[in-house]
Amino acid sequence: MDFDYAQFSATFPWFFPLAAFCLGACVGSFLNVVIYRVPKEESIVAPGSHCGCGQPIRWYDNIPILSWLLLRGRARCCGRTFSFRYPFVELLTALLFVACWLKFAPVVAVCGWVFLSCLIAATFIDLDHMIIPDVFTIGLGVFGVLLSSFVPSLHGQHSEYFLVGSLRSMVISLQGLLIGSGLVLWIALLAETLLKKEAMGFGDVKFVGAIGAFCGWQGAVFAVFGGAVVGTLWFAVALIWQKITGKVAPVAPPAETPEGEPVALGFGAHVPFGPMLAIAGALYFIWCRGWAGAWFAEVGQMF
Repeated sequence: MDFDYAQFSATFPWFFPLAAFCLGACVGSFLNVVIYRVPKEESIVAPGSHCGCGQPIRWYDNIPILSWLLLRGRARCCGRTFSFRYPFVELLTALLFVACWLKFAPVVAVCGWVFLSCLIAATFIDLDHMIIPDVFTIGLGVFGVLLSSFVPSLHGQHSEYFLVGSLRSMVISLQGLLIGSGLVLWIALLAETLLKKEAMGFGDVKFVGAIGAFCGWQGAVFAVFGGAVVGTLWFAVALIWQKITGKVAPVAPPAETPEGEPVALGFGAHVPFGPMLAIAGALYFIWCRGWAGAWFAEVGQMF
């Protein structure tokens, strides 16, 4: 008996979104490991999850989101406090997985899961270490191009002949990778010339290229300028909070001097741009592609 996906979804409309949520929470739990270990060049497979005191975390204390709530954010073995970031990353990943599933066809949703998971990992690594590892820039960009060739619908390519759609999709992905990274490279070089100091890390250049591989050149451009808007708002709110309370905002981006020393958030300080790019890239991929793509097409007709 063949499985009828449409009929099953109509009969049980909650099943697949719930499955996407649970899968996303589990992936988010794994991303917490990736965020912590990859910058340290440690294995993300072994050893298994363990507490800061060295004790392994048992499976029933490692259930995404739920275990943190039941244990009230503390380890059962020693009472150490676990950061709220752990359940936040799990919940964020779960919600984005559901959003992808509800927005796209299943095969595109799965591509989106890969893309968004890498954006999340890159975001928190950049916040912690002011770096974006190559696996989330070069690796993600190459994977985006390959994935685009196997899933033409990722870039809206539907053809009677799979090879035709595959080639078109791959070209769109390559355009996004090259135009996105090239645009940011020129912006960085121009800003460095005018300001007489480094204005943007090379990791951001590669990161925008990776976003373009999944979102096309329009998505890469949107990520650059949308990321600038996100960053400006984030920076402004954090500065206002700091001015009013005299304390650093709880969600303020980290800041450092050009020499890499920690410094209070302010004008002239270096802050990570990767999280802003990731937020804008995720917004474009899930929600903004339609109207933003139409706007880019309209502007293109003017030239």
